Amino acid sequence: MKTQDQNDSRPAQACQVDIPEQPDPAVQETSFAADACDASSDLQILDHEPIPDEEWHAQNGQSSALESQSNHQHGSYSYGSFTHTLRSGHDGHHKSTARALAPDLLRGLLMVLMALDHNAMALQSWDYGTAPHGENDSVPVHEWNRPIAHNIRVLTHLCAPGFTFLLGMGIVYFGRSRTNLGWSTTRMAWHFFTRAVVLTLVMIVLSLGITLGDTWFLNIVLFALAVDYLLSGLIWLVTAKTEKMLAFIILKVLPEKKEDDATEPLLANRRGVEDIAPDRAIIRAADISWHIHNVVLSALAVVTIWWNIWLSPTNGHCSAEPVQKLPDTIWARIWFYQVFDTNWRIISVFPPLAWISFAILGLVAGRIILARSWSTKAITTGNILAGIAFTIVFAGTRFLNAGNLSEGCLHMPEHAKPDAPDNQYLASWRSFIYLIKYPPDVAFWAFTMAGNLFLFAFFSVIPPRLATIVFDPLLVFGTSALFFFVGNLTLLFVLARPAKHWFGHVLGHPDYWNPGEPAVGVDNLWVFLGVWSLALAIMYPLCKWYGGFKRRRGPDSIFRFF
Repeated sequence: MKTQDQNDSRPAQACQVDIPEQPDPAVQETSFAADACDASSDLQILDHEPIPDEEWHAQNGQSSALESQSNHQHGSYSYGSFTHTLRSGHDGHHKSTARALAPDLLRGLLMVLMALDHNAMALQSWDYGTAPHGENDSVPVHEWNRPIAHNIRVLTHLCAPGFTFLLGMGIVYFGRSRTNLGWSTTRMAWHFFTRAVVLTLVMIVLSLGITLGDTWFLNIVLFALAVDYLLSGLIWLVTAKTEKMLAFIILKVLPEKKEDDATEPLLANRRGVEDIAPDRAIIRAADISWHIHNVVLSALAVVTIWWNIWLSPTNGHCSAEPVQKLPDTIWARIWFYQVFDTNWRIISVFPPLAWISFAILGLVAGRIILARSWSTKAITTGNILAGIAFTIVFAGTRFLNAGNLSEGCLHMPEHAKPDAPDNQYLASWRSFIYLIKYPPDVAFWAFTMAGNLFLFAFFSVIPPRLATIVFDPLLVFGTSALFFFVGNLTLLFVLARPAKHWFGHVLGHPDYWNPGEPAVGVDNLWVFLGVWSLALAIMYPLCKWYGGFKRRRGPDSIFRFF
């Protein structure tokens, strides 16, 4: 066993069969909440809540690889996902705090990109999607959207997958931190359920406001996030139990090795635990169980994205006759398909179970990140390699014509040329990246996960001091994400009214809310960007204020849900 730095008197934690305890979360609980930290903390940094660094070291058994002793001595920051500073505790001793910036930066960027999409919806600037009437399962498309609309839409494809991925990652941090605080499984399950209910209620209020009462259930992402948060949280709770059980079973059948009987003295201040390290057989059993559960979760993520292909009435082929796969009722369809029902006043474009794969991938990522103290290089390399793997999967869907919900659906001018390739996705670069989002197919899954992982890697290497100066708005938006979502969406629709009055005119695409009527909107790019920028400028101080307000609330406060 490695010894700790002589200058660090914090105790080490022995490896146990039980899932190792972890520090308070270094990322937010979900994509729409602040992290769960000790509410008694007397210093907040970067407008985030701190993580007791002594807990981190005590439970990883050694000084974090993400910082050096000199950082502690001088109160400076280390680079990478975890930032550190020093604060003086009530006892006069220095205590370290930490906060992962990369997830917050990524989440903040996704919020800004999402605002572009919502701005286009509020101003009705252009037809929705990379192709008019496109991005839907087995729907033929015949023309591309205007270039600016197409390119913005490709960028905003990253948003919903990124939010759901970070939601799953945050559940792991939240669960581990609450376990440290003594929360029972029942209490955490109730928390997951409560948050899902709150998100759903927020969606209903927002629906009634945006549609002026015409639609009470407008699911443009919140309901999907609510259900996926609840289900992913329950999956994490089950995994936490079965991982321990499997480790004990493996321990009983694991072949003994000579070195398994070796013992070594532990460091002082062990807080009452045994005086010798656990035998290596226990460590190996826990390690095997951990890997098995990661494989099972990864397989579940693959199954839950492929079932969008299997449940497609045409299996993603425009030329195929549709076959009903599920009962034709709202309560059956709403989990896997889009629902537009005027009688029930329901519009749901994000079926929860069609998107849960992204949250499960987040669970896997969170488990890996919390497995040990990773260096910045390791975190960055891991994200890049994972991004490359998803890029290869995406390329495979195009070249092998597998995992797509748009087979035989592209009928653009380039596909009508005599020399057009047989593979529709190879006719042009736009064809190659044409994705089906409703519901997401495997190509969409791989493309957006690759993009998010590459961005995660980029944000992981940004020095914290630079991040807090250059990317401060992203940090502010990323740590008050649900507040930003509700406030920005409402604000955009408010600003759209005078913008349409002064700059709007009849456009060539149908009205989003009244498909039988032509849209009256704003298609001037400068006005579009001006409204978007104005909304962000207004939301920045509001989110900054809300972040401070939220930090002063207790760990169970409903305001932390925002």
